[in-house]
Amino acid sequence: MPEQDLAHIAARLNKEFGEGTAAADDLRLIICAERLSQAATLLRDAPEYGFDYLNSLTAADHKTHFSVVYHLTALEAGRRLSFKVDLDDRENPLLPSVISVWRGADLQEREVFDMFGITFSGHPNLKRLFMWEGFPGYPLRKDWVNRDV
Repeated sequence: MPEQDLAHIAARLNKEFGEGTAAADDLRLIICAERLSQAATLLRDAPEYGFDYLNSLTAADHKTHFSVVYHLTALEAGRRLSFKVDLDDRENPLLPSVISVWRGADLQEREVFDMFGITFSGHPNLKRLFMWEGFPGYPLRKDWVNRDV
C-alpha cells in the first residue's frame, strides 16, 4: 500500500478514535494497543478498506519492547495492509484479541502467547500451542535461557 494511503488510514483512525490511535511513517502503520479492537473493526468494515482476511499475525522481541505485526488482505479488491502494535511492558505484555474481527487470529494469537508470553485479553482459549503446560518461559524472547528443559 503506498505511503500516502498509510497516512490517510492513520488520519482516519485518529479522527474516529482520538489522536494517538495511529501513526504512519514512510513504511508502516502503527496502531496503539488501547485502540486495536476499534481500529481492526474499522479496517474490516469500512467500505474503502474492507480488510476481511488476516493473513498472519506474528511478534518480534526488540529487547526493550515487543511488536505484534498484522498482515491483512481485502480479498475482493486484492489490496494488502500491514500494521504493528508496540508493547513497552515486558513484564505483562497485553493486547486485546482480534478473534471477534478475524476468526483466523485464534491459533496465531495462541502461538504468539506460547512463544513470546504476550497475553491476548478476550481470547476464548488462550493456552500453550507448541510447548507443554508448565514450560519455563517463552523461547522466542531474547532474554530466554535454555535451562535443559
